[in-house]
Amino acid sequence: MPAPKGPRKGTGKSGSPKEGEPVYLAVGLLRKPHGVQGDLLLEIYTDFPERIRPGTTIFVGDRYQPLKITRRRPHNNGLILGFEGVNTPEEAGKFRATMAYVPTADRPVLPDGEYYHHEIIGLTVMEESGKELGRLTEIIETGANDVYVIKRVQGSDILLPALKEVILGVDLSTKMMRVHLLPGLVDGEEES
Repeated sequence: MPAPKGPRKGTGKSGSPKEGEPVYLAVGLLRKPHGVQGDLLLEIYTDFPERIRPGTTIFVGDRYQPLKITRRRPHNNGLILGFEGVNTPEEAGKFRATMAYVPTADRPVLPDGEYYHHEIIGLTVMEESGKELGRLTEIIETGANDVYVIKRVQGSDILLPALKEVILGVDLSTKMMRVHLLPGLVDGEEES
């Protein structure tokens, strides 16, 4: 199963309410002003940076202030963005170290079998035999594959790699994930 898509850096700042689907998804962090025209450097958190382009409105900060992008150019691993009404380095400085979001409703549709992190966090995780293991509470991004942290009612957490051999199925309508435990890991302890 491919790794789910979502904010890359695991910022924990998705713009999400405590319950239900988030209203906004983090796409990056506005780091600092760049140049003399009021541009800002954006550290990218999204897997879809091509959608951050002139004409697009992003929402910044805790109050989700709308800013319309007027220009864009790549810079190292980020983007340099210009915004409507932000014309000087001083004006741009007001947005230094500010999270940038897009509305959840505007997110791209993922291929079958791929999920945004916010869609699967909180799912009940069931072993293929039907035994409940716990709830998916965190996703650790390792670079190779994601690792799902399963919080058990009792006992230590279980770490499951997000691999096709392990994740057998996800049903968002029932909020369930079926998994196959790899040999050697039973109830979170080594087999004897």
